[in-house]
Amino acid sequence: MKKALLLVLANACICCRALDAQDGFCNDWLQRSDQAKADQPHWMTPLATVTPRLEQEFRTDFLVEQMTTGDDLVNLGNGKGLELIPYERVELLFNVPPYLEHNNPKIHDGFGDVSFVGKYRVLSANEEAGSYILTFFLGGTIPTGSHANGARGAVITPTIAGGKGWGRFDVQSTFGGGLPVSHENTIGHALAWNTTFQYHVLQKLWPEFEVNSTFWNDGTLNGKKQTFLTPGLILGRFKLHGHLLMAVGAGFQIAATHYHQYNHAPLFTIRFPF
Repeated sequence: MKKALLLVLANACICCRALDAQDGFCNDWLQRSDQAKADQPHWMTPLATVTPRLEQEFRTDFLVEQMTTGDDLVNLGNGKGLELIPYERVELLFNVPPYLEHNNPKIHDGFGDVSFVGKYRVLSANEEAGSYILTFFLGGTIPTGSHANGARGAVITPTIAGGKGWGRFDVQSTFGGGLPVSHENTIGHALAWNTTFQYHVLQKLWPEFEVNSTFWNDGTLNGKKQTFLTPGLILGRFKLHGHLLMAVGAGFQIAATHYHQYNHAPLFTIRFPF
């Protein structure tokens, strides 16, 4: 965990130095991304639900999943990474594969799968113009995990995401389905539905409550479903230097269905928007 935190701080320093550059390319990029963010609601990105907003940041999360067997699984990174806004309606996410640590000596530690996401914002309005957004995602995972710490095949996941705000309250939701490229009989089709209810308190506090559900068709988990309830709190965005900001948050996932892959999990997040 200490090494992971040092890596996060090192990336923040790199961001600071990069944003200090006054060349035309950097300035043009930041102007485009600032305009993209100005044309949408300024809600906070939730803990688990992928926001329909376009965001530009470096992010890493940490989970401690308490398994049904009594073992703990520490997820370092949680498949988060660099998020960029190259064009006004487009965001690209390049996620770092998570590192999974098991406290069961019979299970090998190792990296999980590489994942990536592209977003296209169809329509949006900031708080002064209606406070709403609609976005399409196209995500994918590549089976790079070591020692069975990932899926057996690649998966493509199209998703629709939207949100609406009323004053300080907002709702953000996503619905997507996994389409395996191979090993379909094993992986099956996972439908994910995530919804976040969020309230903005004072200037820097964002309490939230999430409902995170997955439904499986076909594959080894055919017919199973799981839902986690996730209360949480995010603090930010705090200004660090120039364009570079910081947000931190924590939550607690609680299994709410009979079937669940783990009982509950504390979740921590560190983000550096820019």
